[in-house]
Formats: sequence, C-alpha cells, structure tokens
Amino acid sequence: MPYTQQIIVTEADIDGLHHVNNVQYLYWVQEIAKAHWNHLIKENDAIEGVWVVRNHFITYKRPAFLGDRLRIETYVKSIRGPLSERVVTILNHQSNEILVECTTQWCYMNLDSRKPLKISDAIKNLLVAEH
Repeated sequence: MPYTQQIIVTEADIDGLHHVNNVQYLYWVQEIAKAHWNHLIKENDAIEGVWVVRNHFITYKRPAFLGDRLRIETYVKSIRGPLSERVVTILNHQSNEILVECTTQWCYMNLDSRKPLKISDAIKNLLVAEH
C-alpha cells in the first residue's frame, strides 16, 4: 500500500490559467516524501542521514482546479547504494484520474559530512515494508 494523503486545492495553489500551478505539484511531491519519511521514523531516534533530491521526472497529465479534492500517493520503487527512487502519483479523488506522475531520485546523505551514505538494511526494510 502506498503512503497516502488528501488535500483540497485552495486559491493559493492556483495560477494565472486558473488551475493548479506546476510548481505547486512539485511542492506536494516533496512534502509527501517528507511526511512519509517522518511517518516511518517517528519511533526511531537512531537515524543518521538526510534525504536530498538528485532529480525529478514529472509528467503533467490533467489539470486540477480550485476546490478539487486530490489524493497523493507515494512509495519507494527501488534502492541502490545511497540512492532511492520514489514514485508519487497525484489523482483527482472523486474521478480517480491521474493528474500528475513524478519519479524522484533521492540521495541519502550523512547529516554531518553531507556525503552520500549507503542506505542501511534497517532503512531499506522500513521503506520496502510500506510498499
């Protein structure tokens, strides 16, 4: 099961074309990744690293409008060394239509040195158990 959140589109999310701004979708992509990670580690004090974005690949399929209820889903698709690939899908909650799909490559970094840190088996197990 992917980690899921719901939001309602507000006036602040809307651009000059009267639909959700593309940058807002990217913000939601990053926010759900952060929320998912915080959910996974909420009872773990021994986390030694931080996640930073290497790249985003985002496809905008359909617009969302003021008042729309959106469902944002995420899961980690793969892990290799210090890198993970996270998938985020943003859907219209009522119609179940996919609005945006994003794949992000994240790099796990040592909190102090800011150098890449191999993702431990314990963290892999956290990420994979949720998917």
